[in-house]
This record gives sequence, C-alpha cells and structure tokens, in this order.
Amino acid sequence: MTEVGGTSSPLTRASVARVGAATALTALCGYAVVYLAARDLAPSGFSIFGVFWGAFGLVTGAANGLLQETTREIRSMLNGNGPASPPDSGRPRTHPLRVAAVVGVAAAVVIAASSPLWSGRVFVEERWLSVALLSVGLAGFCLHATLLGMLAGANQWTQYGALMVTDASIRVMIAAATFVIGWGLTGFLWATVGGALAWLIVLLASPAARATSRLLTQGGMSTFLRGTAHSITAAGASAILVMGFPVLLKLTSSELGAQGGVIILAVTLTRAPLLVPLTAMQGNLIAHFVDERTDRLRALITPAAIIAGIGAIGVLLAGVVGPWLLRVAFGAQYDARGALLAWLTAAAVAIAMLTLTGAAAVAAALHRAYSLGWVGATAASGLLLLLPWALETRTIVALLCGPLVGIGVHLVALTRVGRSTG
Repeated sequence: MTEVGGTSSPLTRASVARVGAATALTALCGYAVVYLAARDLAPSGFSIFGVFWGAFGLVTGAANGLLQETTREIRSMLNGNGPASPPDSGRPRTHPLRVAAVVGVAAAVVIAASSPLWSGRVFVEERWLSVALLSVGLAGFCLHATLLGMLAGANQWTQYGALMVTDASIRVMIAAATFVIGWGLTGFLWATVGGALAWLIVLLASPAARATSRLLTQGGMSTFLRGTAHSITAAGASAILVMGFPVLLKLTSSELGAQGGVIILAVTLTRAPLLVPLTAMQGNLIAHFVDERTDRLRALITPAAIIAGIGAIGVLLAGVVGPWLLRVAFGAQYDARGALLAWLTAAAVAIAMLTLTGAAAVAAALHRAYSLGWVGATAASGLLLLLPWALETRTIVALLCGPLVGIGVHLVALTRVGRSTG
C-alpha cells in the first residue's frame, strides 16, 4: 500500500527543490508557448492570442481557489486526526475531487450559457471555438487544481511537480506542432488549454497520486464549498491581475492594436520570473503557514525578503537589458522602453507580495479578508485603468498601486487574528 500524508515541513529543502525544478520546467514551457506565438503571429494577432491566453488564465486562476482550500483542508486533517481516520466514523466527510467535478461542470455551463452576452466583446476572432475551449478547459482544470491541492496537503511533492510539468509539456508540444505546420491562431488556442487533462494522465501513471486522491476532508460538502467559495472569489480577483490582465485591458480600452500586443507581451514576460514560481509554490506556502499558526506574520518575513531581493535585481535587469532582449527574442516589431519594463517588473513585485499575504490569510482561514483583499486590489486596478492617460501609464499605475490595497487588508486581518490568539 502506498503511504500517504505526513506532517514533515512543507518547506524542506527537498520539497522546495522538487517544486522548484518543476516550476523551472513549467516556466520554460510557458515562455516557449508565448515565444512561438509571438514569432508566428504579428503583434496585432498576438494581442488576440494574448487575450484568450489571459481569459483562460483568468478562469483557471479562479479555479485555483480549489487548490488553496483543498491544501488547507487536507493539511489540517493530516495534522489533526491523521489519514487513518475511517470514512465510516460517523463524522461528515468530503471527497474533494467529486466536489471539483461538480464545480467544473457547473462553471463550464455558466461560461457557455452566458457567452452570447460577452464573447463578442472579448474574442475578436474564432469566437465560438474560443468559448468552447474555455468551457471545456476550465472543467478539466478544476480537477487539476484540486488534485494539486491534495498532493500539496499530503506532502506528495514529486507527484505535485509531475502534474505541473505534464500540463506545461502538453501545451508546448501543441504549440510547437502549430508553429511547424502553420496552424496559426487556432493552434495556439488549442495549445493554451491542451494541458487540462494532465490530472488524468498523472492519476493513471502514479499509484501515490491515486492513493492521495482518495483522501477525505473533515466536514460536509457545504462546509467545504463555503470555504472554497471565498477562495474562488479571491483567486478569481487575483487571476484578473495575474493572468487575466489582458482581458481587463481590452475591456477598458477601445482598441489595443500593435501597441497593446507589445504591452501584453511585456507584462507577461516581466511578471513570469516571480509569479510563475510563486504560484507553483502556493501549496508549499499555505501548508507552511498552516504549520506556523502561532505567528504567521513572522513567518511572512523570510519569503517577503526573498521576493523583494529577487524583484530588485529584476527591476535593474529589465530596465538595462530588457529592451534588447525583447527585440532579439521576438523581433524588431516588439519595441519597448527600458523604463516601461522596469516599472512593470516593480508592479510584478507588488502582486507577488499580495499573493504571499493572501496565502497566509488562507492558511489562517481568514476567507473573508482573503477575498476582500484581492477583490479590493482588482477593483482599484480596474478603476485606475479608466483614467484618461496613455495606455502604458495606465497599465503601470494600475498594476503597481492596486495590489497595495489588498496587501493592507491582508496584513490588518493577520494582525488582528494574531492578537486574538496571542
């Protein structure tokens, strides 16, 4: 029988190394998809792809609320009663993957049914294919995110990394085939959602993943869904700023055109070095903050310092060599000033800090504060995008200042809960 669970630290050197290696491969695959799309499509075509890439990132980012809540529930259960508690003990139990299947199907139906109201505004080309791929891809990703959460909560970091890499590898293989055979925009749309079945591949290939997938959380389905609803609300708001920002930019601008394609690419490239690994480490961080329940504010200091240090180096490099790298890698048509790339990198640091404080809030079961922080940050960014300034200026101000609202909300809530338990 495959052993599941354990209460060893989720931030051990080995676990961080495994997730870090998987994150590096995932980031390379993500860069490869974006690179191939930018090389194959003109800036105006890339802006269309970028909007769909952002739309899928938006809805799957919201689905990451399932990852966050599942990680917390599984970790808390294993720390408390252990995996040996029998399902027939009389206590209410919930199977997270079954909940994920219900949520995924419901979400897909909502997207498909509501698409006549919004798809014409968001998708300029391949409108109905985009809607279909968005719906089906989201349903699959709900199961993907939930399985990631279960693996993180149970310290199954090898399988956690394998699931990440499988998803990313499928995407890049479809994108590479599209580039070679000249499938164009349609192929890159398929590449965006191609990894939605990675969870099934990992379950079929890994006995440890199958054993973990059978774990049950404490409490009934309604309890699990209440916590998940707050996490999905917050994750959805975070996804607008992190992956879905091109959609927000499109909705607040009359026309993006070639300049919009350059800005979307710049935003994507400057934030990926920080946010891709940080997003991948969500399971580690939440499990870590659950274990550090007596002083979560102090537990924030080390990861925050690491983010700030990496961010400072990133700002300098983006300003000095960023424009040259952009032209060499993607072509002369992708021309951006060093100041723009530096400011966008600083904005990525702000969003990374908000992601970190949000993970601490989830671990403390501060679901209302968690969602309020992200919703407040997203609302502030959206309002700032409506200011009558140039597209570059609006983008920088929105991404840099909006997250500060959410960070403040999270820190206030963590301070209050710390005082009440001190």
